[in-house]
Amino acid sequence: MEIRAYDELYVESAQNNLGNVLDYALNTMGVDIDKFESMFIVSDVSKQFEAGNPAYVCGKNGCELAKMILDQSGISYEPMDDVMYVDKSPEYWTGWILAYYQWYSGDIFREILSVKSMKDILGMYSIYHETDIMRFVEYMNKKKEEVYPVTKLRLFRDNSNLSQAELAKLSGVSIRQIQLFEQKKRDINKTQVTTLLRLSRALSCNMEDLVE
Repeated sequence: MEIRAYDELYVESAQNNLGNVLDYALNTMGVDIDKFESMFIVSDVSKQFEAGNPAYVCGKNGCELAKMILDQSGISYEPMDDVMYVDKSPEYWTGWILAYYQWYSGDIFREILSVKSMKDILGMYSIYHETDIMRFVEYMNKKKEEVYPVTKLRLFRDNSNLSQAELAKLSGVSIRQIQLFEQKKRDINKTQVTTLLRLSRALSCNMEDLVE
């Protein structure tokens, strides 16, 4: 069973919030989408979403969150009323689908957006906005595997039916370190022997099995 940052009960609120963040920032405030993506991925807002902080996922509204992102980036803007429209734009859908995929995958936004940018996802609106949401999930998973080829660690983890969070808990190795190994951003061949030993014990394999 996957361990996610927050309960499925709050996913709809998270999707609505992030949808309104993008709609307000891009359409009402007129921020460039690439520029906003750069601000978003380093903001506290993205990190609090990833952690499942209820004040961000379902507490504050999307307009407040968009302003927080701009404030943290030091961007000045004209004061505007909080406006969230009933008719949802493609930009809203982009945030809406992005929030779902982040919750479902457990990946951080920076990694998701390194596979497909906000602009790329916005361009998928006409294809995916009326389909089952899992079609988008499957597409993103496939693209992620192309960008981050499957490692031996990932294969053993999948065969053990463990999420990254579950493996982190069993092994005592941080989830961030496991993510970096699986994405080949950190060389598992050069890690400490104690780290390999912890992972191999949790996965019931030999240390050598995890070496690339």
